[in-house]
Amino acid sequence: MTTFSLILSLMLSSGMFAPAQPPKRLLKADPGIQLYSLREQFSKDVPGTLAWVKAQGITEVETAGYYGMTAQQFRGELDKAGLKAVSMHVGYDRLKNDIPGLVAEARAVGATYVGLAWYPHSGDFTMEMAKQAVAEFNAFGKALKDNGIQFFYHNHGYEFQPWEGQTLYDYIVNNTDPSLVALEMDVQWVVHPGQDPAALLRKYPSRFKLMHMKDLKKGIPTGNLSGGAGKDANVVMGQGQTDWPAVFKAARKSGIEHFLLEDESSIVTEQVPLSLKYLRGY
Repeated sequence: MTTFSLILSLMLSSGMFAPAQPPKRLLKADPGIQLYSLREQFSKDVPGTLAWVKAQGITEVETAGYYGMTAQQFRGELDKAGLKAVSMHVGYDRLKNDIPGLVAEARAVGATYVGLAWYPHSGDFTMEMAKQAVAEFNAFGKALKDNGIQFFYHNHGYEFQPWEGQTLYDYIVNNTDPSLVALEMDVQWVVHPGQDPAALLRKYPSRFKLMHMKDLKKGIPTGNLSGGAGKDANVVMGQGQTDWPAVFKAARKSGIEHFLLEDESSIVTEQVPLSLKYLRGY
């Protein structure tokens, strides 16, 4: 064997010329997006914004309004863009006063999950508020389930008030009927109040059916129970305070069906592609 052949053989055996490994996806599922992220873009161009979403390789979306369209009209635009609405956010008053209208709207847009992201309250969230929320969530869930729709509650940070060695969020989870009330974890609104999203997933592995993937900017203090974090509090995934590998390790053992990216920054169209790259491993 010549000297060149010997060197080449050693290089090959060392793996120096081995084919590149495929990127390691942090999230095994395909990410969707909460369309509220693009509310400013939608106010100017609904079809163009939906086309942009599809161009990011996204197929699942969660709605939060229709930007001057009816649910049927918005569904038509989703169909044209090749997008599917899996869930929708609605206001408390609609759930309280217009279940038939919500059912018709969900069917029109194609969503099987209908959820609430803010329980109306003033000041600190209290046990009395939590008890009322539990009763109403179970009632909303029953009314929607009777029509083939699953109700869910999306945490917003204020629910983590301490209570008997746990939190009022624990009280809500443990006192709502799992068959009537699913949960959507907003990761930023777990981290901001000082909680551990991975630990919460392990604690309630079967309750979470949806997730909002949103990263809290480094330097923002945690332990805040206000439910607000200020402008541009969320950053590109992987650049904030969240331990995403731990979150997704726990999520893989949970019942989450839909992982939805949400970005509330002023540079959403810059950040979303970078967050998707992070999730897809390159």
